Amino acid sequence: MKKPTALLTSALLIAMPAAAQEAQPRPDQLAFRDLYKELVETNTTLSSGSCTLAAERMAARMKAAGFTDDQLTLFAAPEHPKEGGLVAVYPGTSNKAKPILLVAHIDVVEAKREDWERDPFKMIEENGYFYGRGTLDDKAQAAVWTDTLIRFKHQGYKPKRTIKLALTCGEETNGAFNGVEWLAANKRDLIDAEFALNEGGGGDSDGKGKVLGQSVQVGEKTFANFRLETRNPGGHSSVPVRDNAIYQLARALTKIDEYEFPVEMTDTTRRFFAEAGAARGDGVGKAMVALAKNPADRAAEAVVNTDRFLHGNIRTTCVATLLDGGHAPNALPQRAGANVNCRIFPGHSIESIKDELAKVIGDPGVAITQLPPKRPSPPAPPLDPKILGPMQKLVSKYWPGLKVIPSMANGYTDATFLGAAGIPTYGIPGIWGDPDGNGVHGLNERVEVKAVYVGRDYMFDLVKAYADQP
Repeated sequence: MKKPTALLTSALLIAMPAAAQEAQPRPDQLAFRDLYKELVETNTTLSSGSCTLAAERMAARMKAAGFTDDQLTLFAAPEHPKEGGLVAVYPGTSNKAKPILLVAHIDVVEAKREDWERDPFKMIEENGYFYGRGTLDDKAQAAVWTDTLIRFKHQGYKPKRTIKLALTCGEETNGAFNGVEWLAANKRDLIDAEFALNEGGGGDSDGKGKVLGQSVQVGEKTFANFRLETRNPGGHSSVPVRDNAIYQLARALTKIDEYEFPVEMTDTTRRFFAEAGAARGDGVGKAMVALAKNPADRAAEAVVNTDRFLHGNIRTTCVATLLDGGHAPNALPQRAGANVNCRIFPGHSIESIKDELAKVIGDPGVAITQLPPKRPSPPAPPLDPKILGPMQKLVSKYWPGLKVIPSMANGYTDATFLGAAGIPTYGIPGIWGDPDGNGVHGLNERVEVKAVYVGRDYMFDLVKAYADQP
């Protein structure tokens, strides 16, 4: 699930444009485009698509490139036959160097043809952009990873590390079968790796071809939905009483609205606030730097809180998202309920946040129930120079003058499940987006052609840099 990146939200550096591309695509780019197009044009929505079919098509391409049957594992749970995926293994030469895992989800958000300007399941190249559902989230990355291993086969490349690829389903739909979760629980050895490369990072541009920043996602929040409910015997509306289920619920929601969870920082967010704030140079930037030095600086916090992303990046947030109540217009309500969605800062359990909400509300008559699915809350991965170093070195090559800034996502990705399984997971730099979000999860999703081709080259080199490590 691509989300607005911290760099874009914080209006970072204006830097040099990305490496120039040839006017006409290279032959290898055309071959990649064909693979990418097939993946985009394979409908993988939960309602009417098939991740299993998409995985099978990618496996067929890899087998044609020389992968053997024992290097390709197609999987699907019997009760979810269309939500399958693929794990591919490219063997390394070292018995000591630990594998790396490339992961990308191939499911996409629903898209209705009547709402889109173009068919969402036809990849159309127009005005320098690829259009289609999943062109950015997350089939560009899935296509690049698949293409990377195919190119390695064609080159006869012999890496030190074994390289694994997992194309999975279920990231976009809460509560649906999730391929990464299933692999971690049932095929842990198959995806075992020292670390994983995932979505969540990437570049930001000004929408006119100039790349403004590159980030690496290091850690993310988990989420939880809580059902708040009040009950009452009810009665005739002509004889109202103070003990009203709707008013009782409203008082609870008002208390949540007025409550501010305390400021917190991880190593990642502290570094992000320091480096991104210094790059901004405005009032918010100065406050970011001050807060990184002293999270108890209330004056700096007040300035930072004026930015919606930054406000959520330094604390747990809980917000009411759904509301229901009553049973008749002329009757006192017997029941009222609301859904409260919490985005939980790393290091806190879902149960601890539930307990905190109960204290904030201070009314035992308001029942609080945690709704499924229950996500794990793994710690943030380390800011390991062995991992961040190659990212920066290659960013300096492709985008001279840019610095890779670590950031934490306010939302979540499949890194949640990998982190909980003991595989530190990083959202990599590379492909960039526009200031308007590129229609991700919305209408007319698109990504700049140049962003895909340059990002593909960057990601190819990045995998090689890690795979050649001892």
